[in-house]
Amino acid sequence: MKKHLTGIVVFVLLFIVTSASAGGGGGDNACARIQDGTLLTSDGSPIVPGFDSWGYNYQAHLFNGLFCDIYHDAAWCQPYRDIDVVMKWNEAWISNMDCDADGLLDRHYGYASYSGSDAWESVHQSGSYELDGQPCNWDDSTKIVAAPADASEQNGVWHAADGTEIGPVIWGEFAIIQEVTNDPCGGAHGIQYLSPDHAGLGNW
Repeated sequence: MKKHLTGIVVFVLLFIVTSASAGGGGGDNACARIQDGTLLTSDGSPIVPGFDSWGYNYQAHLFNGLFCDIYHDAAWCQPYRDIDVVMKWNEAWISNMDCDADGLLDRHYGYASYSGSDAWESVHQSGSYELDGQPCNWDDSTKIVAAPADASEQNGVWHAADGTEIGPVIWGEFAIIQEVTNDPCGGAHGIQYLSPDHAGLGNW
């Protein structure tokens, strides 16, 4: 059967390598950068320029690797180890600098939370499974944004201040604004969800 777990993929990226950042600091001149060699992931590993051994390139706001690489090959994720994952995010989602001097990359810098920060991430997954002895290839692309500060949640869906639907709630502060799935064996093809507000990343 098909195994793609968009929610779990993005959740770990939010919390495994970052620090909460509500502002402060002294501007870019006071911010530590990856090139300085002083920044760490939350498990204490040094962050280096370019891709690390797990597929993260924090400088470029990019992950390109296998599903279990996200979790440092944890035992629980082995059933999904063959899924290819590409994640991209903006500076508000995870910065490539530390401006609050805690030694970790900032997230939603300058904001008390992700709400209203214009943070976004895109996740593309692909893989294959077998059905009735035949190989089936699938792929899934999802766009996720931080809900605007003036948005409201109604029945599990974020809505803009003017009432326009933004998208389904995910992890409280976020909305799915687009999902495209192609899985011929499973009968899925094309857009599964498209935000009535807009599906572009940014300007939220």
